[in-house]
Amino acid sequence: MREKYDEQLIRLNQDILGMGAMAEKILDMAIKALLEKDYELACEVIEFEKEIDKKEAELEERCINLIALQQPLAKDLRRITAIIKMISDLERIGDLSENIAEIVIKIGKDEFIKPLVDTPKMAEITKEMIKLSLDCFVKEDIVIAEKVFAMDDDVDNLYKEIYTELLAILGNDSSTMNQVVDLLFIGRYLERIADHSTNICEHVYYMVTGEKKQKNKN
Repeated sequence: MREKYDEQLIRLNQDILGMGAMAEKILDMAIKALLEKDYELACEVIEFEKEIDKKEAELEERCINLIALQQPLAKDLRRITAIIKMISDLERIGDLSENIAEIVIKIGKDEFIKPLVDTPKMAEITKEMIKLSLDCFVKEDIVIAEKVFAMDDDVDNLYKEIYTELLAILGNDSSTMNQVVDLLFIGRYLERIADHSTNICEHVYYMVTGEKKQKNKN
């Protein structure tokens, strides 16, 4: 029984990484669709998000079954609990990437009201944060978490710059209202994706130490 349980736990660890790869991929697709104004790719993002939803349901059910049938001891219970929370964060990353794709479809082929400079920077940092948060899980290395927390501050600062710049554009030209709102939402979605990456690191910290850890708020 223990051998079978260990096999199930190993497989669960592998599959959460697979879901993480899906989260990385969907964000990459959404940002590429935005920068290239690619309607077809944006539609693919929306369809791909359905696969992430299916994966979330499948993995959550397996976690619940492991808890109910195997009654894991403290350390393994912390791992399974952390994985359940990670599943939710990864699913939300999929949702937020889908939201970006929906805005891409809405903007269509319209010219951007400003060159997109800080938004791609936000996206690159955010994608790296997802990757590092998964590395944090694989290596059980809470030092990586501190790096992710610092990167989250970078994302927050870039969003503030985008917010200030877009409001200035709107102040000079009220006809830009619709796209200003759309670009602000995209920035906000990227900021939220970064937050979900920090959440994953917090879950890993709990899994490893049994203590709750949250990013320090300045």
